[in-house]
Amino acid sequence: MIATFVCNTPIGALGFVVEDDSITKVEFNFEGEVLDKTSALRKETENQIQAYFDGRLNHFDLPYTLAGTEYQQRVWQALTQIPLGSVMTYGALSDQLQSSARAIGGACRRNPVPVIVPCHRIVSASGIGGFAGQTSGILIENKQWLLNWEAQLVATCS
Repeated sequence: MIATFVCNTPIGALGFVVEDDSITKVEFNFEGEVLDKTSALRKETENQIQAYFDGRLNHFDLPYTLAGTEYQQRVWQALTQIPLGSVMTYGALSDQLQSSARAIGGACRRNPVPVIVPCHRIVSASGIGGFAGQTSGILIENKQWLLNWEAQLVATCS
């Protein structure tokens, strides 16, 4: 069974697609039909998303399923190890995984659950880089907002 729900956030409506009690997709500016109004996973997701945007949560503990290649899975796993408020360049992660920066970017672009798997923490050596396949516009603004927000949280807690 597939279910969808929305969490309103400071960066817009995040849409969640759930299959078999596992989040399979997060979409920015979601405008689809809400098919889940009461599930326990929806409530827990709402609680954790709210806690993240309130500055009370720095790592998500939600069930999610990532459909992708073995390589993409390795990249996505590595992304979950980048601490809140930190960034890593495409090149640094490619060195760590013995890959190429371009391949890292491709895996980040295909991350099905952004924010939960923090692909926004990967940046270019010369700037912010891309986000969800975009290099300008609202998605880049969202990436910059998330990076600024997390940096502010870390600075406040230090």
